[in-house]
Amino acid sequence: MERDKLDAVPLPSGTPDLADLDLLLSVERLGSLGRAAREHMISQPSASARIKLLERRLGLVLLERSPSGSRLTQAGLSVAGWAREVVDAASDLLAGATALRTVDNGWLRVAASMTVAEYLMPRWLVTLRRELPDLTVALRAENSHDVVELVRTEEVDLGFIEDPAAHDDLCEVMVADDELVVVTGRGHPWAGTDTPITAAELAAGRLVLRERGSGTRETLHRVLGELRADDPHLELSSTTAIKEAVGAGAGAAVVSALAVERELRTGRLVRIPVTGLELTRRLRAVWRRRAAPPPQAEVLLRIAARDTATSTSTSTATVSGAPARGKPARLDGRERKRHPDQAAPRRP
Repeated sequence: MERDKLDAVPLPSGTPDLADLDLLLSVERLGSLGRAAREHMISQPSASARIKLLERRLGLVLLERSPSGSRLTQAGLSVAGWAREVVDAASDLLAGATALRTVDNGWLRVAASMTVAEYLMPRWLVTLRRELPDLTVALRAENSHDVVELVRTEEVDLGFIEDPAAHDDLCEVMVADDELVVVTGRGHPWAGTDTPITAAELAAGRLVLRERGSGTRETLHRVLGELRADDPHLELSSTTAIKEAVGAGAGAAVVSALAVERELRTGRLVRIPVTGLELTRRLRAVWRRRAAPPPQAEVLLRIAARDTATSTSTSTATVSGAPARGKPARLDGRERKRHPDQAAPRRP
C-alpha cells in the first residue's frame, strides 16, 4: 500500500497506548516489572495489568515472569524494537512542539571543538535554521578542554567535544564516531611505501600536532600510551594550519578524516596506514547535569543524529558510555537501551 494511502487510514481501535509501550521498554531495560512500575510511579499490580492489556491487544505473550524478575520473550523483544521507534517519535514531536513555542527571539549558545565546528556544525545549523527560523545561534569554536569549561561556567547551553576524557559532572551523548588518520605530504618517506608504519614509528616521527587541550592530541596520546612523544616537531592551533604545514613538508600529522577528505582526494596529502592502533574516537555533546539546556538544544541534537546516521548508516548515539539506538538522548536523562544481543527488528 502506498504511503499516502496508509496515512489516510485511521489508527485501528486496538492500537496500543504510548504509556503502555513506554512501560514495556522500561521492563526491558530494568529487567523487572516492579522496578519499571516504580520508575513510572504506579503500583506493580497496575503495571502488570497494563502489560496484560498490551498483550491482549497485540495477541502476543510479551513477558516471561519468574521470581527472579521479568524478561521479554522473543516476540516481546521484537515489539520493544518497534515500540522504541514509536516512543522516540513521540518524544521528537513533543520536543519540536516545545521548541516552536519558545523560539521567538530565542538564543541557543553552543560551543564546539574545532573538528565539529568546522566540518559538521555548518550543515547542522543550516538544517536548524530551516526548522526553527526565528532562533538565533551563537557558536564558539574552541578546543575540547575549553568547550568543557564553557559548559561548566554556564557560558554556553550545549557543547560538542572530541576528547576521550570522562567528565563526571556533565551529562553527555555520543553523536558520531570520528576516524583519525595519519597524513603526510607527497615527498615524505612514509608516502613512498605501502607498508604500514608501527605505533613506535609514529611516536618517533616528526609530528605536527594541535595544542594541549585539543581532543585530537589527547586521543593520540592515549592511543600511543608510553610511546607518546610530548614534544611535537610543530605545535599549531588549527587543523587548517596543520594541513598546510604537512603539505609543505613539515612532517606527519594525525587529524580527523573529515578534515582531509579534499586533500586526500586531490593528492595534496597522502594517507599513511598504521598497524596496531585503533584511531577512532567519539564525538560527544555535553551539558550541565543540573541544568538541562533549552529545548532548542534537543532539536539540534536530533539534527546531528540524523545527519551522522545518514552519513555512517550505523547507530551512533551513546549516553554515558552505554550503547543506544541512532538517536540522541532525551535531555530528561531517560534513554532507551536495546539489549546488546538484540538487533533492530525490521518492520513486517
